[in-house]
Amino acid sequence: MDELGLIQRLQKHLRFSKRIQTAQAAVLIAITDEADPKVLLTRRSAYMNNHAGEVSFPGGKRDPQDTSNIVVALREAYEETALNPFDVHLIGDLPMQKARNGMLVKPVVGLIPPTIQLIPQPTEIDRIFFASLQHLLEAQPMPYEVRFAQQSLYFPSMRVENEIVWGLTARMLISLFQYGLDYKKDWPFLLNSPAFKRSKFFNR
Repeated sequence: MDELGLIQRLQKHLRFSKRIQTAQAAVLIAITDEADPKVLLTRRSAYMNNHAGEVSFPGGKRDPQDTSNIVVALREAYEETALNPFDVHLIGDLPMQKARNGMLVKPVVGLIPPTIQLIPQPTEIDRIFFASLQHLLEAQPMPYEVRFAQQSLYFPSMRVENEIVWGLTARMLISLFQYGLDYKKDWPFLLNSPAFKRSKFFNR
């Protein structure tokens, strides 16, 4: 990577897609504008119907009155964390991602002040936390076990701030690294190979 700081690299590489595709949901990848930038993440309430207890970006489904993917991302971030949309400096978006339920989700990227005060919406969010962007870049994929039809599958995950980041949220971070920082992080779809099971991750 070049010698620019992480924020400068994001501003250099990111932009908004010229071909606008309406998403069914959108999330805000909010990054603190400072020398050691941090990514805003939330842990969803254990009482949610979908993705309960999982780490995610602020975001949610499109409402009929929403006029753009950006509006969805900013509105949901405000509802979940009290992040004022006027405190977000938008710098671009990332390619559409497909959630486990087939829903198309658009990630929108913006910069926020490092000293911002946020409040979790208690019926939706159990925790708001910030993860170092540099730490996320360097984090090695760790196995996260998910049970499907009495079978264990191991998905790659990052362990940050005593939380597990995996699935769609992790894939969006990998996309941010690729398109925003010109850094392709090795991120397999599954970690079920026999070689991986014999690796150091399972022999600690």
